[in-house]
Amino acid sequence: MDDLQRNAPASTVTNVELGPRSTVSERATVGYEYAEGAGATVLGADATVRSGSIVYADVRAGDGFTTGHNALVREGTELGDDVLVGTNSVIDGETTVGSHVSLQTNVYVPRETAIGDGVFVGPGAVLTNDPYPVRRDVDLEGPTLADSVSIGANATVLPGVSVGERAFVAAGAVVTDDVPPETLAAGVPAEHRDLPEPLDGSNTIA
Repeated sequence: MDDLQRNAPASTVTNVELGPRSTVSERATVGYEYAEGAGATVLGADATVRSGSIVYADVRAGDGFTTGHNALVREGTELGDDVLVGTNSVIDGETTVGSHVSLQTNVYVPRETAIGDGVFVGPGAVLTNDPYPVRRDVDLEGPTLADSVSIGANATVLPGVSVGERAFVAAGAVVTDDVPPETLAAGVPAEHRDLPEPLDGSNTIA
């Protein structure tokens, strides 16, 4: 906490609980108080928060939480163990993330998204939560990614879409409909295909 207090006005940092062996760069902010009376930020053991990253108040992460540089994790986010939020990636809050999850560089995760265990989201992938941006006032609903889902680089998953367990979304795909478990989704808009044998099975993310 001393480094955080030296590098940010006291009014912007709220209660922070860091587990043993955790490290926070002097150029990162953990516990950004987005509203008066915001709750604590809790990071488990062996957390690593790299320079430029901001973790808001009301964020809870298990052991092994890691950020790249300039990552953003906003309020109301719950993360399991061994979660990586890559460089320049954003979790926009009110989101649940399971354990052993890898969000690579430049990933965007909107509010009201649910991500299961063992999920991989490739560089530049975008999840969305607003079906009619600006044009209509509707409830936001992010995608649901079940356990062991893989999302390829630069793929886009539209609001409210569910991607089933062990499904694989190809690079550059635009996913407009629910993807059944153990299915390949590829193309624009994405079409469903049988999952090739080399892609079959669960993800193993340390």
